[in-house]
Amino acid sequence: MGDSDGRDVGDPEIGQFDPGLTQRLMGVLRPVLKRYFRSEVHGLDTFPPGGALVVGNHSGGMFPMDVPIFSVDFYEKFGYQRPVYTLSHDILFLGFTGGLFRRAGYIRANRRNAAKALRSGGVVVVFPGGDYDAYRPTVAENVIDFNGRKGYVSTAIEAGVPIVPAVSIGGQETQLYLTRGTWLAERLGIKRLLRSAILPVSFGFPFGFSAVVPPNVPLPTKIVTQVLEPIDIAARFGEDPDVDEVDAHVRAVMQEALNDLAAKRRFPILG
Repeated sequence: MGDSDGRDVGDPEIGQFDPGLTQRLMGVLRPVLKRYFRSEVHGLDTFPPGGALVVGNHSGGMFPMDVPIFSVDFYEKFGYQRPVYTLSHDILFLGFTGGLFRRAGYIRANRRNAAKALRSGGVVVVFPGGDYDAYRPTVAENVIDFNGRKGYVSTAIEAGVPIVPAVSIGGQETQLYLTRGTWLAERLGIKRLLRSAILPVSFGFPFGFSAVVPPNVPLPTKIVTQVLEPIDIAARFGEDPDVDEVDAHVRAVMQEALNDLAAKRRFPILG
């Protein structure tokens, strides 16, 4: 059963989106993002109607700002009757804040949820690189690396929606990310305990060196997001597209756009 804006209100994940609450949250977040991070989002004029899979690079470690920065500008342009759903790790829904995240459009990262959200006409945001990407070393901040994950392509093909690549710059400057710590995670058995293959080490304010804890405060770096032209998979790759070919194309156009953003960036943090 759907409602007037196409959402499947009977679905336990998708149906929890609350446009009124989301609007209030965006009202609180907007001045913070625009003043502290001086956030900018470009390219929304070419955003397609209906369902779309937004594929982004993930930045900012424990405090990624990618989704809030995109959402604030997206909702300002398109309104709150067009939900933005974010595919998220299960840990986000633990504790008393889990309900708040669900009402703001965060859903568990699985193919079923993604398909339901896309077919309802929703905009779904996915970061194929996940934590691996969000904790990439600062020296590699301008590298698109999904760690070989290509499931997002099949998700878009099965739902019959375009892929909208989006790249951001600045998030890996909120502190100095030194290493993902894959070797440390393996040695300490972190993967078995926390479902994570990394134990990142960074340096920031106010605690200096951190291996996730203690959590440093993000520096006020300027973050810019560029939304790219939508990719109609069937039109470009035919009715039986090759997943590897589509993935390579998506990463290539994202890398080119990220290189352009990096060329325009004059100073770290200041932008």
